Amino acid sequence: MSKGYRRMNKPGGMNMMGQLQKLQEQIEAIQAQLAQETVTASVGGGVVKVTMSGDQRCQGVEISPEVFQEGDVEMLQDLMLSAVNSALEQSRQLAAERLGPLASGLPF
Repeated sequence: MSKGYRRMNKPGGMNMMGQLQKLQEQIEAIQAQLAQETVTASVGGGVVKVTMSGDQRCQGVEISPEVFQEGDVEMLQDLMLSAVNSALEQSRQLAAERLGPLASGLPF
């Protein structure tokens, strides 16, 4: 052994590893729950609706038939973009709400 080397036998070291493992298990459980939860963003008075899961996967898109009668493709594109971005933001907020409390419990 080199001079000045101290063996790190801290009793809390194993406890911290256990806490981190438990935290990882909790995160995985919440991520699995998020995959099952959905949020829906509606724009244009409900003309376009996008449903997104809590793990940011698009689950569905609904477009009102009246949009096609008007024939305004640019408006439809804008509504789609707005609905997708809104659903993504809601999904991110949902994930932050669920995962946020775990971050406050980190042991370091």
